[in-house]
Amino acid sequence: MTKLRPLSACRLAAGISCLLLAPWVHGQTLGTDFSSSYTVNSLGSVPSLPTNYGGLTFLNGNTLLIGGAANGATGSLYTIDVTRNATNHITGFVGTATRYLGAAALIGEYNDGGVLFGPGGVLFTARWPINSLGQTKPGSTNEDKVIELGPLGVASSLSALNFVPAGQGGAGQLKMVSYSGGEWYSGSLSADGSGTFNINGLTQVDLNGAVAGIQNVPGGPEGFVYIASGNPGFAANSMLISEYQAGVVGAYAVDGEGNPLVATRRTFLSGLTGAEGAVIDPLTGDFLFSTFGGTNRVVVVSGFLAPPPTPDPTPTPIPEPETYALMLAGLGLLGAVARRRRR
Repeated sequence: MTKLRPLSACRLAAGISCLLLAPWVHGQTLGTDFSSSYTVNSLGSVPSLPTNYGGLTFLNGNTLLIGGAANGATGSLYTIDVTRNATNHITGFVGTATRYLGAAALIGEYNDGGVLFGPGGVLFTARWPINSLGQTKPGSTNEDKVIELGPLGVASSLSALNFVPAGQGGAGQLKMVSYSGGEWYSGSLSADGSGTFNINGLTQVDLNGAVAGIQNVPGGPEGFVYIASGNPGFAANSMLISEYQAGVVGAYAVDGEGNPLVATRRTFLSGLTGAEGAVIDPLTGDFLFSTFGGTNRVVVVSGFLAPPPTPDPTPTPIPEPETYALMLAGLGLLGAVARRRRR
């Protein structure tokens, strides 16, 4: 389980805080292409959420679903309500974190940077370091299906996943990334007849054909989101990736199939400790990410275009795999994973 990577001491054992092992983050700096258009605000730590933090997504417009005690057998998912200001931007938390679906629920073991709802309202969770993908049907209190990814050729271990949103090339395709090598994979889902899904045609993608060998995502990648062209600083459809080891969020243009082009990498936000999850606010288009270690917090970046009005993004069934992206758009994933570090 040990990963001989920078900052790996931060993941040596549960209960040892990275505050003791990694430097304090004194501030975040937006990249030069983005500093005039975006603002950064730390929401702080989630009250009562067990450290270290994993990935996050929206359960509905005013409730986050976020991983606690990430990367371990005691990990679980928790809900926390958020406060919004007059322009709908998130400004803080309400109350304390509550275990998702109750204390007896067994969802989120080994949770990592990838936590999101997919087709049919199924909750998909990346499981690190055991290199598997969990699926939980609506209403279930335990994962209904776990796919072991080693036999499918995925390098240990999966850290995050997402679906290419509607309106972008490769819409609906499943994308996955491994920590810490940054191996990138593309595939599709097909219904298995029991409300969950099989993975089809999963292949590793070379992210820079101009360089010999297969090129991967740098920086120890975790959660990632899609950003539509037309947002300030994004002339083309793009992606933001939480890069745990590098302590940054990287910005990448994507190709016609929704894969990041590593040659286009720019620094979106630096000065971080343990960038982990990634999600787009369905109401404002703001980018939120969690941190594993450091101060274990949630950070929000504002300045993105607001998505068109949508119904409450609580997951709803989607009949066909081809329409994955419709639900993702409803979730606000517009254009929109020691480690690792660990351990």
